[in-house]
Amino acid sequence: MLDYIALFIHVVQQGGLSKAAQALSLPAATVTRRLQKLEQKLGSQLLHRSSRQLVLTQEGEVYYQAYAHLVEQFEQTRQQLSSDMKSLRGHLRVLAPSNISHGYLRPMWISFTRGYPAIRLELILGNQLQDIVAQQADFALRIGPQPDSQLYQQKLGQIDKVLVASPGYLSIHGRPSHPSDLRDHRLVGTNLSPRWQLQTPAAGTEFELYPKLSALSNDTGFIKYLALDGQGIALLPLTEVMAELATGDLVLVLPAWQGDVREIYAIWPSGRLLNERAKCLRDHIRHYLRIHPIGLPSNNAS
Repeated sequence: MLDYIALFIHVVQQGGLSKAAQALSLPAATVTRRLQKLEQKLGSQLLHRSSRQLVLTQEGEVYYQAYAHLVEQFEQTRQQLSSDMKSLRGHLRVLAPSNISHGYLRPMWISFTRGYPAIRLELILGNQLQDIVAQQADFALRIGPQPDSQLYQQKLGQIDKVLVASPGYLSIHGRPSHPSDLRDHRLVGTNLSPRWQLQTPAAGTEFELYPKLSALSNDTGFIKYLALDGQGIALLPLTEVMAELATGDLVLVLPAWQGDVREIYAIWPSGRLLNERAKCLRDHIRHYLRIHPIGLPSNNAS
């Protein structure tokens, strides 16, 4: 109905069916047929047609005055939104996890805002899962695939989990030689991962452990601080402990073993097109992950 009313407004403004057809890139017969259907739906004749001119009927004048400015406003808004969708300018609201954004991804966010100053990035950080639709966000980063079928998602990269402890802890309690030995150690971890799924990528061996934690938190950063303080062995994302492994404040425990992989996903609502600003950010993140691979420092790689 709205499309038909918009067509009627264009016919009046263009001064004829053929001119309106050209402006709308439609066959003249299609314009005529749609105008007739509109009149049938409204139960009123809108135009007096002759071979030379079109004249508004009284009812047509009423409908034109009522809808002309609305159609114009709608089309201006649509053009503006279309322009915004294709532009690297304007507002971009993004949800992302706190820890990785403050750590490994911090240079990426800074380089993005520096490289695209016309994009007004609104970055909403949080370790709790936030509803992308309720937050009216354009884009979100998530760790792990999302079960929600209402979301589009693309994998951008992955992060290994590693077992770490402070040298001081290991000097007192000794080093485990097999994952089963972890049961005899103090373990610290997050309540988000009640099961430690360990594997050796080289040999393909797996080991599952339900750790009895001496301390736990919903924040991996806090667990890292406990490990640094010598309070136990932790299973943490490599991105969380790269700096401490490089300085030797933490060392790998059972270096041949690693935890389950954490995959980084870009997600957005399935009913919404990803605008150019969000595409730009997605590609920027993918490029950053490619040129800054997540790897162990050389002195901890063995």
